[in-house]
Amino acid sequence: MSELLRILENKVQIAALIFMGTVYVFRLFWIFRFKPTRERTTPAGSKKAGITYSLINVARPWAMESVRKKPSFYAQFVIFHLGVAAAISATFIIPYRPELFKIRAVVWFFRVVIAAAFVVGLMRLSRRVVNPAVRLISTLDDYLSLILMIFYFAAGFLAVPNRYQEAEWPLILFFSLTTFFLVYVPFSKISHYLYYPLARYLLGKTMGHRGVFPLKRKKEEVSGEPPKKRPG
Repeated sequence: MSELLRILENKVQIAALIFMGTVYVFRLFWIFRFKPTRERTTPAGSKKAGITYSLINVARPWAMESVRKKPSFYAQFVIFHLGVAAAISATFIIPYRPELFKIRAVVWFFRVVIAAAFVVGLMRLSRRVVNPAVRLISTLDDYLSLILMIFYFAAGFLAVPNRYQEAEWPLILFFSLTTFFLVYVPFSKISHYLYYPLARYLLGKTMGHRGVFPLKRKKEEVSGEPPKKRPG
């Protein structure tokens, strides 16, 4: 292994992680400086139940109207984020637990997941370009973040076998992109994962207080059966 790759896998990654963590700490301090609004209405439900319902909503696709109409959207969401998790895991496995990628089954699992996420990324990019409604609300950051993730998945797919003896350039490309992402992500829309729990917490707290969360759907709405007519 060359000295360039050794430094890139370790010292550079650690420095970039520290930078990202520092930015997030300052952002969280800034966010928590704002005092939450106080509800002036009489409680009509449970804040705790509302918060719990709101936070776990991402794991309840049947509760989302958009997913009920187009289940493939949720499948894309799961595959894409599994690919992100696999790529991030690879950045730690390669330098610190390289023996795991000597197991062929592990390598194939990571490559299949990352390749699937790459395909989903292309599908999402195509939808932003082709669909007029989605194109209208898309910003430059939306396109840039998605294109960068597609390249990142491609680099991760090539780097995962960790065969630096044969060629180092896939690993150098992968860890160079990782370094860039660690610096870029806190200032891009990709950092939504930091704000998502906070937003869902506040939404659940408000809706729980007002008795809106958790949603209580009628039996016929869940089953899809038409409501029964009342006699008389």
